[in-house]
Amino acid sequence: QVQLVESGGGLVQPGGSLRLSCTASGFTFSAYDMSWYRQTPGKERELVAIIGGVGGLTNYPDSMKGRFTISRDNAANTVYLQMNSLKPEDTAVYYCKANRYYTNYWGQGTQVTVSS
Repeated sequence: QVQLVESGGGLVQPGGSLRLSCTASGFTFSAYDMSWYRQTPGKERELVAIIGGVGGLTNYPDSMKGRFTISRDNAANTVYLQMNSLKPEDTAVYYCKANRYYTNYWGQGTQVTVSS
């Protein structure tokens, strides 16, 4: 049974940091590219960061560069998203995704709220 379980979300003040985790089971984690997306009500889900399964190359949309860092620990079947200098507009539900060719698995999401 495939599972992706996100954790680490919560309430943080503007300028603060959070580290999200996504732990996977039920598939060969190291063979999959892993990514983080986020979504706010009424908007499409947007890509935050992606990390390759082989080699661990990372990529970020231009709008996400500088404050977000994706990493992975294949031994722990876990992908991380370090978020720094958070802004109110970063408030969203954050999802992790596993992808290999035409196969996609999604987690259930974790809420991040940036507010004073």
